[in-house]
Amino acid sequence: MSIRPVHKLIKSKPTLEGAGVHLRRAFGFGSTTDTDPFLLLDDFRNDIPADYLAGFPWHPHRGIETITYVLAGHVEHSDSIGNHGSIEAGDVQWMTAGRGIIHQEMPKGDQSGRMHGFQLWANLPSSLKMTAPHYQEVKSPEIPNVTDDDGTQARIVCGSFWGKKGPVDGIAADPIYLDVTVPPGKRKRLPVDTSRHAFAYVFAGSGKFCNASGPLAVPTESVGWLDTAPPSEADDRSLVLFDSGDEVVVQAGEQGIRFLLVSGKPLKEPVAWYGPIVMNTQEQLRKAFEQLNEGTFLEATKID
Repeated sequence: MSIRPVHKLIKSKPTLEGAGVHLRRAFGFGSTTDTDPFLLLDDFRNDIPADYLAGFPWHPHRGIETITYVLAGHVEHSDSIGNHGSIEAGDVQWMTAGRGIIHQEMPKGDQSGRMHGFQLWANLPSSLKMTAPHYQEVKSPEIPNVTDDDGTQARIVCGSFWGKKGPVDGIAADPIYLDVTVPPGKRKRLPVDTSRHAFAYVFAGSGKFCNASGPLAVPTESVGWLDTAPPSEADDRSLVLFDSGDEVVVQAGEQGIRFLLVSGKPLKEPVAWYGPIVMNTQEQLRKAFEQLNEGTFLEATKID
């Protein structure tokens, strides 16, 4: 087994989106080399209603999928093809924008004013850029929660892990999307296929991700696991990007650690991206915004 070394360890950065929503951006609107097929990850955890209630009024998407995972509060949504509803704590909405959709997402806090969750954008391959838009909306009880012998837990939103399969399927990038909790002081190995790009995003507790690309030395009284290679410590709002290997190893801190662990097969296609629309060429991008201006965006069914 080869441990994935830490390629980058960075903190998510404050930003404003929508009609003035305060959130933290882990990555997005830059190079996609390290995260392909994923484009953007926003952390919208907030306890101040005035900082999020303006929400994300009507806006378009094309060429991507958006994955919204709610931890507290709820998000009301509606769109141009007649869908409307609400996702609440523990729920996931996986929206395939495909050839085009216009929608709005309006966050509402819980009784304590908390609005917590994440939104991840995944790219669509060129062959599916103009597919019909659709949703997979998954309620919390439908998401498997597996507990290992040492108390480590994994909620499996998408993909197969530890013998269980998440409820979201049919996704082009074949992603694995996990919500992992490792108990205090425990060391955990988590398999990740070598063909995938992978990242972790810490949102509770802290821990050290092993930074060795080869097998660990056998610990002795004088050489423990943390001495075999320089580990990388990550706490709340830390993004960890990994290099290649077939497992991630983490040592949980005194409070334990909870993080998203996401991996996907890179598309290795050109990206032309502006705002909410992601295509393969600048001409396709120009055409999409031209259609928005002309009022024909939702009528398009193919790439010229």
